[in-house]
Amino acid sequence: MNSEIRKPEVDKRHVVVIVGGGAAGISAAASLHKRDRSLDIAIVEPSSTHYYQPGWTMVGGGVFRPEVTSRPMSEVMPGFVSWYQQAVASVEPDENQVRLADGSVVAYQALILAPGLELNWSAIDGLEMALGSHGVTSNYRQGMAQYTWQTVQNLAQGTALFSQPPMPIKCAGAPQKAMYLSADHWRRRGALAHIDIQFHNAGAVLFGVPDYVPALQQYIDKYGIQVHFQSNLVAVNGPARKATFQMTDAEGNRHEREQAFDMLHAVPPQRAPAFIRESVLANDGGWLNLADDTLQHKAYANIFGLGDVSGTGNAKTAAAVRKQAPVVAENLIASLQGKPLPAAYLGYGSCPLTVENGRIVLAEFGYNGVLQPTFPQWVNDGTRATRAAWWLKAKQLPALYWHVMLKGREWLAKPATRDAR
Repeated sequence: MNSEIRKPEVDKRHVVVIVGGGAAGISAAASLHKRDRSLDIAIVEPSSTHYYQPGWTMVGGGVFRPEVTSRPMSEVMPGFVSWYQQAVASVEPDENQVRLADGSVVAYQALILAPGLELNWSAIDGLEMALGSHGVTSNYRQGMAQYTWQTVQNLAQGTALFSQPPMPIKCAGAPQKAMYLSADHWRRRGALAHIDIQFHNAGAVLFGVPDYVPALQQYIDKYGIQVHFQSNLVAVNGPARKATFQMTDAEGNRHEREQAFDMLHAVPPQRAPAFIRESVLANDGGWLNLADDTLQHKAYANIFGLGDVSGTGNAKTAAAVRKQAPVVAENLIASLQGKPLPAAYLGYGSCPLTVENGRIVLAEFGYNGVLQPTFPQWVNDGTRATRAAWWLKAKQLPALYWHVMLKGREWLAKPATRDAR
């Protein structure tokens, strides 16, 4: 059954309105429908294409073809929802309504906010203009991963820079993944000794969960990568092939350093969309103000959220959404019925760190860095690089995304109960 695409009209009403038709929004809709097929659900999503963004790193490493990472939104959008193919202008929580870009209004009884985040390219002077030429690239830009792979293949000697902005960002390991896959390609070609690889990390540690750092450090050493902590990319001059970093020393003093490059893989700072961060729905950091466990808004009981927009302390990954969607579904339905919220999200996130072509460090953890492995250690030891994790990432996860997660088939995603934490 094809989804119904409606032209928005003033005063349209639905029991549940979901803002966002990405991984989070569609997964939440599917989990709701799984539990109550009578629910009247609408999704507000302007895009015509749905992207499997975790695959972009693999495109940039020459592993995936670009076409496996996208499908028409009309093929992915559930047939049981009303789809408003419009952008959101504002959410008006005191009126229980969403105002769309054309000025029309959609009212709701319960609202799920899952619009993702915004890549703030303009925060790095000159970056957006430089992308796609002079060796400047980013796997975070739709369609740019192909240029990453071309640039990696063409580089035989010189300086390759990889940047990571301040947290939070989506898939916090992705800046490193691009670096490791590039370095592994140069190693296999015999070019590694002729390339100066530098990792400029705005943070102070290689990875936020200490258990995974030793395995990553082994690959830093193996590839001869120079790591610069508290080094934040602030400007790019593409034609001159120069990048400017703001460096912070141990005393908090800052200075700028210019670095020439032959390749630059840049990652922009990230933030919630304006209709969230500039509204009463945001926390002090500008992210959606949710309770860590129930994913219910802290001020509006009929609003829930999930995905990258969330102000919860978990890693912003598709794997987090897989665990969050059933929690939101169970708690929203309970809320509609006037019952206590039963389900708890424990902060699960997963980051398959592609340290070489054929091996991955599968980082799985929850709030406060507590390890939450899916498989027993004899199947996959997540604190070291394994071929089993590569098989999962390269061979299984795309199909699981399209055919399991987006369809409400909650594989290994049973919610915790609030009284069992």
